[in-house]
Amino acid sequence: MNFKQKIHSHYLQMVQDRIDVFKDMISGLTEDSKNDAKGSAGDKHETALSMMHIEQEKLTNKLKEAIAQKAVLDKIDPVKVTENIISGSLVKANGIYLYVSVALPKITIDGINVIALSPQSPLGNHLMGNKAGFQFEINKTHYTIQSVE
Repeated sequence: MNFKQKIHSHYLQMVQDRIDVFKDMISGLTEDSKNDAKGSAGDKHETALSMMHIEQEKLTNKLKEAIAQKAVLDKIDPVKVTENIISGSLVKANGIYLYVSVALPKITIDGINVIALSPQSPLGNHLMGNKAGFQFEINKTHYTIQSVE
């Protein structure tokens, strides 16, 4: 497995783990609300139930976001290498590795830090379609694309 495949695999696992956690939390809240409904009555019960529903909605939105991120990652072929930067490219710019895919937390693979960023982000937008050697500036920071995988 090459470096880019390791990165892709790590991010896929990270997103899948988030999906599993959100599903478990939603399931737990659903179970709690069913159990709570059996034994309580009155205003306190209604408030508690309402709070559970609000929390459930928040978790459901986070779950939808994680599922959407996984869908984007699933469409990427980590073996594909192009000259121009596309979604799925691993770009080295200013000594920083950038994985153009979806916005996810920074990870470390083989002792090297990697940042996953969305093609829609300001930096991602400047990278898309360009090649190694391309230079640009964002927020007074000058970037040079060193390599594209």
